[in-house]
Amino acid sequence: MRVPLHVITHPLVHDALMELRDARTAPPAFRRAANRISVLLAAEALRTLPSEPVTVTTPLGPADGRIVLTDVVVVPVLRAGLGMLDAVLELLPTARVGHIGLQRDEATAIASKYYSKLPLHLSESHVLMIDPMLATGGSAVAAIDLIKAAGAKAISMICIVSAPEGVALLEKQHPDVDVYTPVVDQKLNAHKFIVPGLGDFGDRLYGTT
Repeated sequence: MRVPLHVITHPLVHDALMELRDARTAPPAFRRAANRISVLLAAEALRTLPSEPVTVTTPLGPADGRIVLTDVVVVPVLRAGLGMLDAVLELLPTARVGHIGLQRDEATAIASKYYSKLPLHLSESHVLMIDPMLATGGSAVAAIDLIKAAGAKAISMICIVSAPEGVALLEKQHPDVDVYTPVVDQKLNAHKFIVPGLGDFGDRLYGTT
């Protein structure tokens, strides 16, 4: 049976997560921790990428190995997802990048699109969507709807903190999308924020609190 939710237990992931959760963490340290955890989550999410055997010549002779075969497209959900993008590109400098902008109504928590720019030929690519917070799941579902409408067939998502409500909605609406996260927190509060969560990721990342 397919299990689309992957809870990452790597100790370095959880070390970075606790730094992000800590209300005392200032924006510079928050950015470093966000980069650290994003690299690790992306590596887990891309573990099963197809590869092919190659031979290269070292200064001392031939060496056999493998290289990634699949084209990867990274799609951050604006604005908070941008805080994870550089980390993923450190792993895959040749990845193409798309952007999706979603504005959440603070009263209804419903997401509406204000920007979408995706690369061509997504049907031949593996799309990695990056969004640090999976709360209600509305934004994730809306973003994946756009990515699938552009032709993508292979999609995975990484998020830093998730809520049961968001996980359940994503599993219902897009059961073919694998989600990689270190934690599923307790619940959403009345304002649709994840509890205990880590606050507003974008505000803490950019110092706009």
